Amino acid sequence: MILSIDAGTQSIRASLIDEKGNIFALKKTPIIPYHSPQPGWAEQDPDYYWENTCTTVKILLSENNIKVDGVVITTQRGTVINVDEDGKPLRPAIIWLDQRKAQLENFPSPFLKFAMKGLGIYDIVEHVILEAESNWIRQNQPDLWKNTYKYLFLSGYFHYKLTGLYKESTGNMVGFVPFDHKTHQWAKPTDQKHRLFSIEMEKLPELVNPSELIGKITKDASLQTGIPEGTPLFAGASDKACEMLGAGIDTPNIGCLSFGTTATISTNIPSYKEVIPFFPSYSSAIKNTNNTEIMIYRGFWMVSWFKKEFGHQEVLQAEEMNIAPESLFEEMIKEIPAGSMGLTLQPFWSPSIKNPGREAKGSIIGFGDVHTKAHIYKAILEGISYALKKGAQQTERKTGYKITELRVSGGGSQSDVAMQLTANIFNLPTHRPHTFETSSLGAAMLGYIGLGRYSLKSAIQEMTRFEKTFYPQEKEVEIYQKLYKEVYLKIYPQLQPLYKKIQSITGYPKK
Repeated sequence: MILSIDAGTQSIRASLIDEKGNIFALKKTPIIPYHSPQPGWAEQDPDYYWENTCTTVKILLSENNIKVDGVVITTQRGTVINVDEDGKPLRPAIIWLDQRKAQLENFPSPFLKFAMKGLGIYDIVEHVILEAESNWIRQNQPDLWKNTYKYLFLSGYFHYKLTGLYKESTGNMVGFVPFDHKTHQWAKPTDQKHRLFSIEMEKLPELVNPSELIGKITKDASLQTGIPEGTPLFAGASDKACEMLGAGIDTPNIGCLSFGTTATISTNIPSYKEVIPFFPSYSSAIKNTNNTEIMIYRGFWMVSWFKKEFGHQEVLQAEEMNIAPESLFEEMIKEIPAGSMGLTLQPFWSPSIKNPGREAKGSIIGFGDVHTKAHIYKAILEGISYALKKGAQQTERKTGYKITELRVSGGGSQSDVAMQLTANIFNLPTHRPHTFETSSLGAAMLGYIGLGRYSLKSAIQEMTRFEKTFYPQEKEVEIYQKLYKEVYLKIYPQLQPLYKKIQSITGYPKK
């Protein structure tokens, strides 16, 4: 049995997963996502993650008398931790949600800045420098940076706590560090990434590939977690990368949709290509391949937004019935026709430099006196799928691979309505994996590959399958294709000048 540990933003999950991809047992511990000592900051105590992980794993193993053959960890992406020579954290972890900004300092030079602006890449370079957590720490806490022995992602911190070794998986390299996603190694000294992120190479951990051995569980870690001493720890990958593997995706013709807080469209490609210019395709959970990714930042967060702002009655009713409010929303929209009677939503509630632009805002158009909050709810689901379809088409253009089917994970995948309208909007067969815990499953697959019990192909064949498949419905496909081409795709270009006016007048979003 593989022990799979998934340290997310809102919970720690520990699972025991067998060779057929069945979750034998699972223990989940909700956690506080972060603290904000200043507006826009997002920090958490690294020991808080570790202690909650130890407690979660210990309870799981005490309740299940099962032999653990190996351990794999998958975590939230981009959360960083500075440790000293004794492996002790020097400051709180900076969470991927953190919004603090570094300063530009002396790079790029005025001449280089002029050249970058001419090439249209200066805004991206500036964004990367300002967002890099290491730059902010080095500028604002220089003594702490000087005393930093290793600069780690959360996954690398867990690896150290379990094995005493500073090793990291190439599949976890999502963040502002000098990593080359083309070679799947640390960038060469001449690489410009070292100018963007001034991190001394000796502060970075040793890299290994997914499924390779990190080390073995130490005596101290065994006492804290209950994992038997000497159990092998294998390299995992980030939660999104493991999610793709857990959905059984190893070829570029399969699109992976993640219906989570942030919605994404991803594919697995055999050679490096950038879907968004100058933004990397990340190293995947599969050795020497990459994952493309286009994000809708507020994705299924919008369901939570709707529930909070418009769903008070349903929330109270659901509490009385002891069911999830989403179940009532599902029932509420069953009879609403495709296209929500003309209500069309553009889900740019959280703009970014990547896609579509910093000035973008969300919009809902087409209101009439027939529309209710149920129509808004369905328009949210449709708008998210429209945005993901646009991302899929951009991915196809940039990679040269045609997407012929979809696999969907994340909380929103449990909605039959969301799954069916996605199949209709994309006009593709859309599969729901047999388990909701695809990140944990993908990590477990890497463990079995590391043990030598499976190859990549056989792990996918034996451990992944579909719970349900949704096929396009011809009548609805025709409606959605017209709305997508003739309405949705035209909203942003026509509203962009107004968004810029709003930004210049109100100052939001900040430039």
